[in-house]
Amino acid sequence: MTYTKIVKPILFKMDPEKAHHLTIKGMKVAHQVPGMLSILRALYRTAPNLSLQQNIAGVTFDNPIGLAAGLDKNAEAVPSFSSLGFGFMEVGTVTPKAQPGNEKPRMFRLPDDKALINRMGFNNVGAEALRQNLSVMKQRNIPIAINLGKNKNTANEHAEEDYVQGLRILYTYGDFFVINISSPNTPDLRHLQFGEALHKLLDAVTKERDKLQAESKDHKKPIFVKIAPDVNASELKEILQVICLYDIAGMVVSNTTIARNNVTHSHASETGGLSGYPLKNTSTTLIRDVYKITEGKLPIIGSGGIFTGEDAYEKIRAGASLVEIYTALIYEGPKLISKLNKQLSSLLERDGFHHISEAIGVDVE
Repeated sequence: MTYTKIVKPILFKMDPEKAHHLTIKGMKVAHQVPGMLSILRALYRTAPNLSLQQNIAGVTFDNPIGLAAGLDKNAEAVPSFSSLGFGFMEVGTVTPKAQPGNEKPRMFRLPDDKALINRMGFNNVGAEALRQNLSVMKQRNIPIAINLGKNKNTANEHAEEDYVQGLRILYTYGDFFVINISSPNTPDLRHLQFGEALHKLLDAVTKERDKLQAESKDHKKPIFVKIAPDVNASELKEILQVICLYDIAGMVVSNTTIARNNVTHSHASETGGLSGYPLKNTSTTLIRDVYKITEGKLPIIGSGGIFTGEDAYEKIRAGASLVEIYTALIYEGPKLISKLNKQLSSLLERDGFHHISEAIGVDVE
């Protein structure tokens, strides 16, 4: 109530990117105030529910609701976000070198459509600075995924070098990693999803991960690949054929879309990636296709248009083991996280499932 009645109206009067930075700054300050994390946990976290707990690729998740990449790009407020009731969160996208991103304005709200458009362009402080931000954390309450990208000025022919460098710098600090080759806001990035470019990238990244694992004597960190929602059926099969040749733990389905289906707001003409409710059905269909093609053997993190427990449940029944939110958090506030978990529990019980794993992919023929 406080968010929707007080905080949201104030933030929505501001430029979207300024509101974003103010939110991150506020969350960063919050975890520096003694006792504030305990207050956040008391306000927003729900009691652990065994029916929602899972172990995927060696990582334990207390619940399936995650925070998608893009909100805490530089891992500045991880302790605070970790206290809101998420089952996991992504930080980044991070590139080896710091970069300013695209020209402003580059973020737009579409309230009538419950959507956002962004063309940020991987603006971030760089891998070394993000490493420093994560290194000062005394403890982590939830799994942290690090979303890796390439610098804008790095040619696709050398893209694997950026991903390998990012992995090398940050390997100690991530519980798992997401290879982002699907943002529409870095020129030609999406070309890395196909053919020899994808082979070259995954070969380099998995070899580096194995090397780092051997050197650290740590357990093998899972790697997920994040794909675009705008691929066609033949492109999807091509992507999955390559991915299944490598030791990839799972997929994130999906990134933002360049399509503008069922979008009515005047900002619809802005270039960039669309997120939020208009992406819901597209991402769910893609999840179902990935699950079917891989015969359910490749865990999926579903992302795109989740505003209710029913939305999340649809993606789980389509094949997602975990789901992520971002845009809905902007519109609904942090109470949404516990709401989604409670609704999911009720939906599982309604359908006679004792554990979330029983519902994964049940709608796929």
